Amino acid sequence: MKTIYILEDETGIRDALQLLLSFENYDVRSFSTVEAFKNRDLSVNPDIFILDVMLPDGSGTEVCNELKKEPATSHIPVMIISAHAKADHIIKSCHADNFIAKPFDIDDVLVKIKNLTH
Repeated sequence: MKTIYILEDETGIRDALQLLLSFENYDVRSFSTVEAFKNRDLSVNPDIFILDVMLPDGSGTEVCNELKKEPATSHIPVMIISAHAKADHIIKSCHADNFIAKPFDIDDVLVKIKNLTH
């Protein structure tokens, strides 16, 4: 079973992603703040990170850059989701492997996750 870590502050989006991805047989762990994310169990790494850009205590692009600099997580795909940012800007501001604009189509999200974690 593949593991997905989601960093998303909007409860509805976080819960919907967690539920839908669980139905697809992913082990999903979610975090609502950068602080909670940084306090995660570092002995376990997911198969993919899904990060929102605008968070109450930081930015998903900054978290993405930190993950890509860490040897333990630099190889793990990062997908950025945002209602405000543009894909080309996000890809340039951090080394994300993919981008999803909100509102998103869950089938599109599933295809992108499968492509990044195959």
